[in-house]
Amino acid sequence: MGYNKTIQMCIFEGNPNGRILCELSNWDGRIYKMSRSELSEFSKRDDSEYTGIYFLFGKNSDNDETIYIGEAEKMLTRLKQHLKDNDYWNDCVVVLSKDNKLNKAHVKYLEHSFYTIAKEANRSIIINNTVPTRSSISEFDESMLIEFIDNTRLLVNTLGYKSFERFEQKSSKEIVLFSITAARGADATGYLVPDGFTVCEGSKIATSTAPSMSNNLVDLRLKLINKGIINDSFVFTTDYNFSSPSLAAAVVMGRNANGRTEWKTIDKKTINMLEEQNSFDINNN
Repeated sequence: MGYNKTIQMCIFEGNPNGRILCELSNWDGRIYKMSRSELSEFSKRDDSEYTGIYFLFGKNSDNDETIYIGEAEKMLTRLKQHLKDNDYWNDCVVVLSKDNKLNKAHVKYLEHSFYTIAKEANRSIIINNTVPTRSSISEFDESMLIEFIDNTRLLVNTLGYKSFERFEQKSSKEIVLFSITAARGADATGYLVPDGFTVCEGSKIATSTAPSMSNNLVDLRLKLINKGIINDSFVFTTDYNFSSPSLAAAVVMGRNANGRTEWKTIDKKTINMLEEQNSFDINNN
C-alpha cells in the first residue's frame, strides 16, 4: 500500500524552468535539475564534486525523447566533459547523497539499474554506447540502494521526466475498454492511463489519411510505421501509449479527431460521458 510523501523543492531565482533542488523527507538523497547552460551555477555548490549518478535529457532529429545515464566520482568534472559532446542534451538531472556516502561501487550499481529500468519502460531512447556494468555489492548496500532507486524515480518523475516510469498495468477487471470502428478499416481498442491513452496491440488503423489531417499527425503515423510499432498491415504490434485520447484517435482514424467523443465503451459511452457521470457521483456523495 502506498503512503504519502513530502517533497522539499527549491526553485532557484523563482524560475520553474531553471535550476531546481529536490529533497525527500527522511531521505539522505539530493537531486538537482538544471540546463546545460547552468553548470557554471552548479559549480558554486559545495556538493558539485560529490560522487553520484546523472541523467542527460534531450530530443533527437525525430523529436523522440532521449536519455543518457551516467555515473561519476567527481560530478562536475564529468558533466563538463559532456559539454564537449554534440548538442544531444538540454537538461541534466544529478543525484547525490547529502553526506557524500555513495562510492564507486554504489554508483555503478545505480547506473546499471537505471539503464535497465529505462530499457524496460521504453519511454525514451537510451543513447549510451554500451550497457553499464553492474558492480558487486553487499546485501546491506543493496537494500539501501533499492530504496535510493525508488526515491530517485519518484523525484525525477515529479520533475517531469518519465523515462523510468513503466506504463501502468492494470488487471482486466480494472480496465475500462474503449473502441473505435471507423472508415478505411480503422478498428481499435484502448484504455485510459494517468498520462494519456494506451492503444492495444492488434488494433488496426485506417489504411489512409484524410486530406485535412494535420501534417504533424500524418508524420506521427509514418514514424510509428517506420519504427515497426505499426506494421505493414496497419496493425499495432504492441500496446502503445499516446499523450492524449485525441492523439490516439487521430492516428487510428487517419484524420483530426476528438478522442473524448470518438472512443466509446461497449455500451456507447464516451470518455466525456463517463467523466460527467463520475463527477455527478462525487457531487452526490
